[in-house]
Amino acid sequence: MNEYENRLARVRAVLAQRGLGALVVSDPANMFYLTGYDAWSFYTPQCVLVPADGDVHLFARAMDAAGASYTCELRADQIHGYPESYVHRPDLHPFDWIAQRCHELIPAGADVAVECDAHYFTARSYLALGNGLPGRRLVDSAELVNWVRLVKSPYEIGLLRIAGTIAEHAMRVALDGLRPGRRQCDVAAEILAAQTAGTPEHGGDYPAIVPMLPTGAAAGTPHLTWSDRPFADNEATTVELAGVHGRYHAPLARTVMLGDPPQRLRETAKIVADGMQATLSAIRPGVTGGAVHTAFNDVISAHGLVKESRIGYSIGIGYPPDWGERTVSLRAEETTVLTAGMAFHVILGMWMDGWGYELSEPVVVTDDGVERLTGLSHELTIRR
Repeated sequence: MNEYENRLARVRAVLAQRGLGALVVSDPANMFYLTGYDAWSFYTPQCVLVPADGDVHLFARAMDAAGASYTCELRADQIHGYPESYVHRPDLHPFDWIAQRCHELIPAGADVAVECDAHYFTARSYLALGNGLPGRRLVDSAELVNWVRLVKSPYEIGLLRIAGTIAEHAMRVALDGLRPGRRQCDVAAEILAAQTAGTPEHGGDYPAIVPMLPTGAAAGTPHLTWSDRPFADNEATTVELAGVHGRYHAPLARTVMLGDPPQRLRETAKIVADGMQATLSAIRPGVTGGAVHTAFNDVISAHGLVKESRIGYSIGIGYPPDWGERTVSLRAEETTVLTAGMAFHVILGMWMDGWGYELSEPVVVTDDGVERLTGLSHELTIRR
């Protein structure tokens, strides 16, 4: 059984367990996982239909369906393109057309799982699909494919390792390029180029999230990008980016201080580095995500620090706008038991009032512990 056959078999096993007649997959990461389809076409409605029995079918805009054979593991007769006349119409919707084709492929009376929380499955898509499949009941898939993706195959772990080398290279470019007087946009451009070029051995893909560079007082909040403002002396910048290969993401974050760091930043950096070590030591098969969170929290709480947000989440395939898998989070209430083959972005961001510190590491759970995907130091980077 090859990689794609194994993935499909695992998904269908869950369909059978839940008594589902079919699954409609609209998350581009899940479409890629099941078929290999890879294109910037997710801004228009598209999906993969996985019946409980029979062939898998891909539905996309006609101009995109024509190119699907270049990346897809499906035969030509399993790829269908809806007419251009269905694009951006108030009176028609692509899922009207898709539902007509799916009607014959889904047994009458079947429950059909749909990805209700996927970024590109809109309310109109849901209504059009439901109206076009009378006698079938639409139910939430509850991230069915995402949970199947949670444990990676050796092939997938190999791609994550390559992504880790690209992430490390891109972060070195960022840390070397971030100097007083340089514009934020110029450093961002260098990071994007490094992400795309990758390493001499392996080229990079576009990331699901652009580089993030909160600077100065803005470093106290995550997820800010860049401006044309120059970096200034006596300011810290948190850098978060990802290396990507074969759509597999290895996110990575570090903090750069231009000038002598304030005592609070220096002390926080040391505490968080100790917390990272405790977290990585806690990750192993058989422990819960909550237990991993406790290991970190025990370190920082001893110093009077509090982190309210989660300290990590599952990673793998990613498409805009997110590189997370939306399954396991490393937080106090997480009861999922870790197993070998899971991959996480351990992200220890401390966002304070007017300042912040960020340190992260992409990792894979192994049979006896954890494997880091990069080799960068966990210390605060200081540029004088």
